[in-house]
Amino acid sequence: MSEQVIFFRPYPFAPGQKIHIEDGPRRGDWLVIGIDERKVTLRCPVSGREFVWDRFCYFTEEREAEFPARSNHSATLSNFTV
Repeated sequence: MSEQVIFFRPYPFAPGQKIHIEDGPRRGDWLVIGIDERKVTLRCPVSGREFVWDRFCYFTEEREAEFPARSNHSATLSNFTV
């Protein structure tokens, strides 16, 4: 059955990007200075302080899709990591 579904995927940061986070404790302007599979390194353009955080920004999209999905991307307990 087709429903309105919201999809999340990690945002594909690239070093050199200038980003603005609108909400939350990290809100404000940042420069992306490093990225790997699990971490993103941001620098405050005002203070120059750098922070390494777990990747936390996600691109979202809402579209019509089958729900629950029958493909292998559906979450299972074995897919969760902490």
